[in-house]
Amino acid sequence: MDSVAYLRVSSKAQDFAMQRAAIERAAAARGDTIVTWYAEKRSGKALARPELDRLRAEARAGKLAKLYVFRLDRLTRSGIRDTFEVVEELRAHGVQLATVADGFDLSGPAAEVVLAVMAWSAKMERVAINERIAAARERVEASGGAWGRPRRLSEADVAQVAALRSAGRSVRAIAVALKLPRSTVADALKSVSEKHAARRAA
Repeated sequence: MDSVAYLRVSSKAQDFAMQRAAIERAAAARGDTIVTWYAEKRSGKALARPELDRLRAEARAGKLAKLYVFRLDRLTRSGIRDTFEVVEELRAHGVQLATVADGFDLSGPAAEVVLAVMAWSAKMERVAINERIAAARERVEASGGAWGRPRRLSEADVAQVAALRSAGRSVRAIAVALKLPRSTVADALKSVSEKHAARRAA
């Protein structure tokens, strides 16, 4: 069977040789030939990655039959929920997933048990995250704090941004001068403009 493989390493200093060799051996032993390799040097903490996105798009288009990975964590390391999402998406579009070094076969009789455990773990992971967020919010609000992203600039900072803008400086020049992100400078100028508009309207 013609198959594809996905390789991922997280460091530019690493290469794909070990994963590729292991997959080639496993595929040959099963009578499969790898015709396409998807490979990228990206962290697995983010689910959105160019080669993985391309692989998933081609799976959804019905172009893939069998996918080899060295381990499931090559697909993602952002949590069991994301891993389960990718695995279920591939299976839903008829892609047979073969993992070389995990010690279980997602196409074998134990596949449903493995996926059931993954689904349960994903649910527990989601519940735990929500509980941690709720607890953190309660602590912040109980201590009199405000929940959400803290304000980046003080009133004095905003006034300085406005003064530089009035002097004809560009957003980029202000950002460089004050060592701020351009988006922060733009937001500060927008807030100043909105305050002036509100005063004129009053």
